[in-house]
This record gives sequence, structure tokens and C-alpha cells, in this order.
Amino acid sequence: MIGGPAAADAPDHTRQDFRLVPAAGTIWLAALLGLRIAWWWAPVCGGLAAIVAAVMLARRPRRGRAVAGAVALLLAGALSAVLLGIRLHAATHDSLHAEAERSSTVHARVTVRERPRPLRSGSAAHQRQGTGSVLLTARVESAVVHGKRLDSTGRVVLLAPAGQWSRLLPGQTVALSGSLAPPRDGELAVATVRVPGDVPPTTVSDAPFWQRGGAALRRDLRAASSVLPEDAAGLLPGLVVGDTSGLPRRVLDEFRAAGMSHLVAVSGMHVNVVCGAVFLLLRGVRSGPRLSASLAGLVLAGYVVTVGYTPSVLRAGLMAAVGLLALFLGRQRAAMPALAFAVCVLVLYDPQMAVRFGFAMSVAATAALVVLAPRWVESLRSAGVPVGIASAGVVPLVAFLATAPLIAGMAGEVSLVAVGANLLATPAVAVTTVLGALATATAGAAPWLGELLARAAWPGLSWLLLVARGAADVPAGVLGWPDGWIGGGLAALVSLSCALAFRYRMPRRVLAACLVLALVVWAVVRLSAPGWPPAGWAFLACDVGQGDGLLLATGEAGSAVVLDTGSARSGMAACLDRAGVDRVPLLVVTHLHEDHYGDLPAVLDATQVDAVAVGPGRTPERAWTAVVNAARAENVPLVELAPGDAMSWSRLDLRVIGPRHVPAEQAAEPGGTPVNDLSLAVTADTPAGRILLPGDGEVAAQGDLLAAGHDLRADVLKVPHHGSGHTREDFLRAVAPAVAVISVGEGNRHDHPDTAVVDQLTGVGARIARTDRAGDIAVVPARDGIVIARRY
Repeated sequence: MIGGPAAADAPDHTRQDFRLVPAAGTIWLAALLGLRIAWWWAPVCGGLAAIVAAVMLARRPRRGRAVAGAVALLLAGALSAVLLGIRLHAATHDSLHAEAERSSTVHARVTVRERPRPLRSGSAAHQRQGTGSVLLTARVESAVVHGKRLDSTGRVVLLAPAGQWSRLLPGQTVALSGSLAPPRDGELAVATVRVPGDVPPTTVSDAPFWQRGGAALRRDLRAASSVLPEDAAGLLPGLVVGDTSGLPRRVLDEFRAAGMSHLVAVSGMHVNVVCGAVFLLLRGVRSGPRLSASLAGLVLAGYVVTVGYTPSVLRAGLMAAVGLLALFLGRQRAAMPALAFAVCVLVLYDPQMAVRFGFAMSVAATAALVVLAPRWVESLRSAGVPVGIASAGVVPLVAFLATAPLIAGMAGEVSLVAVGANLLATPAVAVTTVLGALATATAGAAPWLGELLARAAWPGLSWLLLVARGAADVPAGVLGWPDGWIGGGLAALVSLSCALAFRYRMPRRVLAACLVLALVVWAVVRLSAPGWPPAGWAFLACDVGQGDGLLLATGEAGSAVVLDTGSARSGMAACLDRAGVDRVPLLVVTHLHEDHYGDLPAVLDATQVDAVAVGPGRTPERAWTAVVNAARAENVPLVELAPGDAMSWSRLDLRVIGPRHVPAEQAAEPGGTPVNDLSLAVTADTPAGRILLPGDGEVAAQGDLLAAGHDLRADVLKVPHHGSGHTREDFLRAVAPAVAVISVGEGNRHDHPDTAVVDQLTGVGARIARTDRAGDIAVVPARDGIVIARRY
């Protein structure tokens, strides 16, 4: 039985050396707090660790293992306080950082640090055409702002059009001009540089020869894969070298939903397969262990360069290097010390690793496989399960339990099919990866051989595609989950319960009872709850937090006009997906505040948008540039709307009625009001009646609409500016809505909606629906009026 006496006393090979773990945790925590809170947290954290280590050493521990652990912790504390503290302080006080706050224009010379990463993952055709945008990390060599040379050598993030920028290589120096913007919170970068869509990079120096060689290998693999069907041709480079440029977005979404996305993001599994195959091949031809380890090390170095310096690749590569060194020296490999050492080195080398989810998931999965997997396999073997079957089942289960809390906290979802999908995929991964690696190595010198090896990999690729598609199509295969720290903590509790249930009988019984109860409750709710959105909906307000994200049904299947997209990462694309909208004939950005355009790139990436419409506002300049660049990056035309413009679809008529007054010179916003009053105001005639959508127009804009003599009466009002106090009572009386929809974030710092405004809406007889309390809100026409549906 699992968890019996045989499992309790695990054999020696399942035990691990944890002495380096506190040191790794110290460095990781110091970098994390230093980036997320303030730079001085790094020396504080390092100093506290050094004090703890000094106390441990002062107590004169008798065991050498304890002394070694205390010394390692002392060294980690010192490195955190000094190295991390200096780097984080320098990034925070870099001269370019201050200019980024002022949205200045910079002329700079930078050296690329990592391979460009596409910000869109559309069809392979789009990728071949070079449309879209890429993100590059670079180091500043020189920078000039307002004619003044800045003393900056910090890291910057470049947002550039794909085109020629996607072909840049690490180590290559380029000259550029672009607009500065502050970096995202938690980044080591001193600034973000937005490069205009029509400006190619000016090459100053070429990339090192090994980077050019790696790029040639990737290019040769793509050429060899082109003999396969489109999905397989895109999957092989993704599986072997993490190059997903030719992989359709549909396939990427299927792999994500199936919990198999790690297969196209090169990780420890890929490194182990490639290096292990080389090592076993050399040992098979009677090469000595030292020669085999040395040659495998050379292959490892070439593979890491070919794939690129992503967090998971660097972590896996460093661990593999430590393991090969152990083989070379004739010592048994200790996986946990190797993992802890890799964490220490990589976070000190690049503190940004500490806040990257990919790195965290890679480390969590590896640690779980090192600590739990051997014991669980041994337990199953003691119960009579063959070792091969036990390993095949345990590995995906352990990896899933370790990474589920991180995925839940980040994405707000948990895949219920991930373990089964990965179990089915495992037999094909190793063979297909080896065949793809051989195709990579031979395609340049012998293209016919590369194509032959690619064709040989086709059965395995077809199987992986079939498994991913089947798992993604499982009803309720992806479970919605709270995101953030609460969701991650809840998922961690569930994972811990599952781990305890695997080892012990009582937790197993309790977990089984809880699962049965949860299944019954889920079935009752699922069967009794209506589908979302309700059939025939005319208007839908997405819950995007403190912002606006509005849909108007056009009457065509899967089509809706969108007004605003909420803030960045607000979930607007997910709302469109929930509503079944995959085509947007018009996306209107009512005005240039981030809570109305921030998620525009995600929406453009996720759906087919025919045009982006804007009003007369052009300030803040940084916001205007962001909207223009987002539209250009996706080759979506940008149009300007003005009062009097009208558009029609089969079940929707739009008319622009504001803003009525546009100042000749748009001043910078002192408190947001000028920008708000430049909001596009729109009326929509729908099967549910007339809907008035005034954006964030405040007192002045509302007064202009009243003075223009428009009939402002509407059945539904999207309350202006999230129900702020800058709302005229006579405007609400003129509209006299039956339904008032307030798009507002829960617990927002602005105290929206204003209590007086809510009372005034109630006074004119409006039913009030708020996204902070109801989630997504749908307005549905009915025989006796309007029905308000809520998705809590």
C-alpha cells in the first residue's frame, strides 16, 4: 500500500543535501524584495541572513555539515547585501530613469542581451511577414537626451516593430531613437524605450560568432521543418529550441489549456534529453566517462546558445553543467545542491530572475522532482508497480502539484487535464526531441538529411498535437481560480493536501471526501446556472477592475464593437473570449487614460480587429504613442471619430455626439479632467433600447452635451467616469436611464462610485449594476423591458 512502512523509510538515494537551500533562498528573497519593494531591502535581507549565520557559527556546531551550511548562508548574506544592493541601487538612481518619468526622447546606443521575444503569437503567415512587435532587453552603452549625454549603463527594455528588429542577436550593438517610458514595477530595467514603427535598427557592431552560429542553426531547423504540415512545422522548432515564431496561436492556446506549454519553452527536460542522449551514445561506443562528460558539456554549451538565455534554459543548463562536472570528477551528482547553486549564481548574475514566473516554475518543478519524485516512485515500487510505469505517472503529477500554485496565482486558472495530457505526451517527447536536435545539427550541411529527420519526427509531433487538442477540448478542463496571492495560496494548500494524501491514509480519505463533495456542488451549480453570456445580449460591461471594457453586439455571430479595454493585464481579452467574440469590426478608445487603453495590445493580439478609433485627444503624449504603436504593430488602421459620425451593423447603430469642445492646445493634465472631457461620447441603438456611453466625460463635457440640445434620454447609461463626484445631476435627469451600469474596481483608491451620484441615479428611477459587485454585466432585451444578467 502507498505510504506503508516501506515508503516511510526511503532508501539513501532519495535523500538530499539541503545545506545550500537557505543560501539560495536568501539571495532569491533579497532580489525579490529589492525589486518589488525598494532597493534597500536587498542589503537588509542579506544582513539579517549574515547575522543568523554568524550566530550559528558562534554556537560552534559539532557537525561539519552544519558548519558548511552556516558558512554558505554567511556568504550568501554578504553577496546579497553588497552585490545585489549595489546593482539595485544603481538601477533605481540611474540618470535615464529620471528622464523616463518625463517621457523624453532618447538617442542611444545599446547592446542586445537576449533574443527578441514576440509580443504577439498569431498565425505563422503573420510571423513570416514580420508583423507585430518584439520585446528586447539591452544594456545602454551611451544615451543622449535633450542634447545632453547621460552617464547611464543601465538595462532598458525595447518595444519595437518585429521586422528587422526580430533578427537582432545577443551581443549585437545598435543605435536607435525612441520615446522613454518608466519601466514596469519589479523590473531591473531603468527605462522602457518605444521605438517608432517605421524605424529600423542601425547596426553598430555584429553579434559574436557563436550567436550567429546559433541563429543559423535555428534557421536551418525551420527550413528543414517546412516540409511538414503547418502545425507540425511550427511545433518542431518550438519543441527543440523553443522557437515558436511559426507556431499558430491556436496551437499555443491548446498547449496552454492542456498544461503542455512547457514543451515549447525549453526547460530541464529538453536539456537532459539532449545531453543524456549524447552522453549515452558516447558511452555506448566505449568512450570513457570523462571524455563523454566533456563532449556532452560542449554540446550543452552549444545547445544553450542555440536556444537562448531564457531563465529556464539557464537554470537547466547550469544544473546540467554541475552534473557533468560531477561525472567528470567521478563523484555522484547531488541534484539539490546543484539546483541551489544554480539559483544563487543566476540570481546574482541577473536579479531579474527573482521575479520571473518562468524561473520560479522551473525551480519549483525541479525541486519537487528532486525531493518528492524518488520517494513516490519508491513507494509505488514497494506496492508492486513497475518502476517505469511508476516514474511515468509520478513525474507529471509532481511537476503539476509544484507549479499549480504559481500558475493559479499568475493566470487565475488551473488545468485539470495537465497530468493526463503530459502522461500521454511523455513517450513521444524524448524521441521527437532527439530527432529534432539531429535535424538541427545536420540541416545546414545536408539539407536533405535534416528534412529526412524532420519527417521521421512527424509521428511524434502529430501525437503531441493530437493530445494537446484533445485535452484542450475537454469540457471544464481548465478551472477558473482566484488569482494573486490568495489564489496561489489556496492552490498551494490543495497541492500540499494531495501530497500528504499520497503518503498517508487519513489525509487520503479526507481529500477523497472533499473531492466528492466538490464534484457534487460543481455539478449542481453547473447544471443549474445559465450559460454565459445570455443569449441575445445587446450590451456587456466586462469586469476589468478600475476601468472600462464595454461590448456592443453587432448582430453577427462572434462579432461586437468594443469601447475601451481596461488597464494592462485587466483581463479584457479573457472577457471577449467568454463572450464568444473573435471579431471586432471597430474598437473605440474613448480617451487616453491607461484604464481605458492599457489592455489594447492584448485585445489586438487575441482577436481580429478591423479598425481602432480614437477621438481628438492627443495627451498624454506617452499614451497617444502607445495606442499608435499598438495599432501599427498589428497592422490595424487607426481612424479618428468626431461628433456627427455614424456607423451601422445589422442590430447596432452608433452615433458620435461628443466631445463638443476641443481646445486648440491640449494642455498637460493637472488632475485628469482635460483628458476626461475629451472622451468620445456615443449613443448606441440596440434591441435593448438606446444606450448612452459618455466615456469619462465630466462636468464640462456633460454641460456641452446638454447645451448642444441633443435628446440624451437613454434606456441604459454607462455612468461617466466610474460614478465619480464630477457628475451633473441635471445630466442624469436628462438621461433618465432605466438601467445605470457602473464600471468600477473593487476597493479602488478613488472611492468610486460617489455616494451622492448613486443616490441621484436611484432618484431618477435607475436600476444600478456595478462590476465591482456583480462581475461581468450583460443587458438583454426582453418582452417587458430590459433584463440585467450578472456573472458573479
